[in-house]
Amino acid sequence: MKTFVFQGDSITDAGRSRSDDNNRGCGYPTLCAAKLGAKYPDAYRFLNRGVSGDRIVDVYARIRRDQINLAPDYLSILIGINDVWHEFGGRNGVDAKKFYKVYCDVIEETLAMCPGVKIFILEPFVLKACATEGNWDIFRKETEMRAAAAKQVAEKYGLVFVPLQEMFDKACEKAPASYWLLDGVHPSAMGHELIAEKLCAAFEENR
Repeated sequence: MKTFVFQGDSITDAGRSRSDDNNRGCGYPTLCAAKLGAKYPDAYRFLNRGVSGDRIVDVYARIRRDQINLAPDYLSILIGINDVWHEFGGRNGVDAKKFYKVYCDVIEETLAMCPGVKIFILEPFVLKACATEGNWDIFRKETEMRAAAAKQVAEKYGLVFVPLQEMFDKACEKAPASYWLLDGVHPSAMGHELIAEKLCAAFEENR
């Protein structure tokens, strides 16, 4: 049985259990596990290791416990929005240059310790809603900078990049931003489904 690890912040965490790996929360990791697990019975073990509030430096701090020690065959990473958001409150964000550098460190160490792992880099995203509208211009600009850095990381190491921002922008043509991302950051059930569809499609193309 192969192992698929979902890594990230609260968007990935989605209320997962810390003691029961079968409780993957109410977000896209559960939706992906349901879809892929039903299609490929007993072929994959799906582990959610997202942690609410995490920035890229926090992912790096727990890289051994929550990535390397799990020896994943597949790893998805969705990180970046808190690197922007945390700057507005306690001025504890991670600037784009450092974000790129630490992201590279995360990937290099993971590849070194888990040769053969297939890594999916998910693009950080943001929409204009209650949590972001007060600082919207800078929120969008800085998130795009982290997204560009994430794409550069994927390109540097030959990883699969999964674009998400354009998908959410287009979704807003059909329903308001808060329908997809409740506060502009955290997805609704429908927003999580959009992410799951994109990640599952990328998995099918690269499994």
